[in-house]
Amino acid sequence: MGWFSDDSDQAMAYDQVVNAPHEASLSHELIAGAASYEAAKAYEDHCARNGQPESHAKAKELFAGFAGAFIDRMVETKGLDYLDKERAKKHGRLILLHIWNDHKSLTERM
Repeated sequence: MGWFSDDSDQAMAYDQVVNAPHEASLSHELIAGAASYEAAKAYEDHCARNGQPESHAKAKELFAGFAGAFIDRMVETKGLDYLDKERAKKHGRLILLHIWNDHKSLTERM
């Protein structure tokens, strides 16, 4: 089961951000949504290659790292400034925490 469907808000944000021209017109909310989608994909790939992380804390750390790397890459390639980057990272952390907690409670009920 994937974290986000291909028609989710995060998937649409991902497509918008990745395909946007090189300009500073992307909102931090849009970047954060795209980062959460990218982090979920990277996490699933990581788990497929390496198995599940040994702890909840390690899994959250991986998610944060994947999202942060995506945000850094988008800031560099799309010409965004430091404040946009920090806002996107903060908003991305909130999205990921919410999604992670929802996913965790869903898997605990199975």
